[in-house]
Amino acid sequence: MATFAPGSIKKSMDILTKMVLPVFRRRQREIRMFAERTDSIQRDQLHALLSTARRTEWGIKYDFRSIRTYEEFAQRVPLQDYDDIKEDITRMINGEKNILWPDQVKWYAKSSGTTNDKSKFIPVTPVNLKSCHYKGGFDCVALYLENNPESRFFSRKGLILGGSHSPSPLNNKAHCGDLSAVLLQNLNPLVNLVRVPDKKIILMDEWESKIRAVVENTWKVDINSLSGVPSWMLVLIKAVLQKAGKEYLTDVWPNLEVFFHGGISFEPYRDQYKSLIPTHRMHYMETYNASEGFFGIQSDLNDPSLLMMPDYGVFYEFIPINELGSSNPTVLPLEAVELNKNYAMVITTSGGLWRYQIGDTVRFTSLHPHKFIISGRTKHYINAFGEELMVDNTDKALQMACRQTGSRVKEYTAAPLFMLEEGKGVHQWFIEFEQQPEPIEEFAVILDNYLQTLNSDYEAKRYKDISLQPLQIIVAKEGVFYKWLKQKGKLGGQHKIPRLSNTRQHIEELLALNN
Repeated sequence: MATFAPGSIKKSMDILTKMVLPVFRRRQREIRMFAERTDSIQRDQLHALLSTARRTEWGIKYDFRSIRTYEEFAQRVPLQDYDDIKEDITRMINGEKNILWPDQVKWYAKSSGTTNDKSKFIPVTPVNLKSCHYKGGFDCVALYLENNPESRFFSRKGLILGGSHSPSPLNNKAHCGDLSAVLLQNLNPLVNLVRVPDKKIILMDEWESKIRAVVENTWKVDINSLSGVPSWMLVLIKAVLQKAGKEYLTDVWPNLEVFFHGGISFEPYRDQYKSLIPTHRMHYMETYNASEGFFGIQSDLNDPSLLMMPDYGVFYEFIPINELGSSNPTVLPLEAVELNKNYAMVITTSGGLWRYQIGDTVRFTSLHPHKFIISGRTKHYINAFGEELMVDNTDKALQMACRQTGSRVKEYTAAPLFMLEEGKGVHQWFIEFEQQPEPIEEFAVILDNYLQTLNSDYEAKRYKDISLQPLQIIVAKEGVFYKWLKQKGKLGGQHKIPRLSNTRQHIEELLALNN
């Protein structure tokens, strides 16, 4: 039997990465053309979606066959949210065909988006898997390799930390799971050759057992890439460090070079990652991959904005945030959006979603090509006093306050507190610190000042304490957010802490646990 020296194996694996590079070059050229072709690509996407679904129940109902322009599409097909299509999806789950999309849909991504008890079942069609989700994963690697030509990406293993709901049957006709579980279940077997942990581990249901199993399965493996949600990946990293008895992740996985992250903002966690992975060779690349589709990729690692991907079988529309909830809001196609305005995103997809309000808000930073940041959720903001505070404001302000004070935030949420006697209000923050600032009152002043710098509406309401008093911070005991999620059966995967809310439901539950 032939044997190979470790050095020769390493060299051959490095050669493998170079051999694979030409596979991505054509796609890299196509992506570079987005700046010139996005509008025509989007029109083609809409016509293709309408043509494919013209014989479905929805296609007949709204006469997709006769729609020739975007204006006709917008006039004929109403805006939707999940409650509007829930009955149709239930029929699809029960085996009915040709309702929202041709043929029978067998896979559904289980999603709540927040810690609400209500679950959504988002259709995941074969074309949606191939031409949207998997294409997005391919493009992530293509753009990463273009930005890092010296990468040895395929020379080692990639660690994917998926969701906490493994695929399970809804009935004998349909299955559901977290999006990551659905993707892994249908993944090309060749991809599993460069991925860890074992499939049976990544699809485990119970989160704490899964973390222990992932650590045992991977801590001695030569890992060079990570993929997952920042908050939950941080839990895994700390478990790996504890197992290995090391202070830095580079001592466990010295060849680590990239973290593909998404699901929540990376800003509150960035400094923690840098402290645990202290190497200039490490890169961080954000993606926007939701249960409903893959929408954006960070194409420039020096620019936090995401490149909107226009050719994934998704047609985009946008509602100005100040018109959200009105009876007849303005709805704009991608070609009509403006810079630096917050929009609620509306999507039409090859998963059978038609003018579906996904619940995320975005703000465009570039139009040629279209690049954006995820500014928050349509239900996760505070506008109790006209301040229009968005999650991207609070994430950035926290990061700046932490850097100024040398502190680190683990989790947080905030909500308004009405002071009826005075006719005023205050924002109450509930923060769990990794490293707590002293004194906390000084940190609150610094945070408040940064929020005013980032948001002119908040600044106006804080002027001379006219309608908003200085914000309050309540320090959370260690592990309170984790305990709260565990009580709700929401540990791990794609579950997220609701950062901001116009109501006090979440913060009151957390305060009760804290006390």
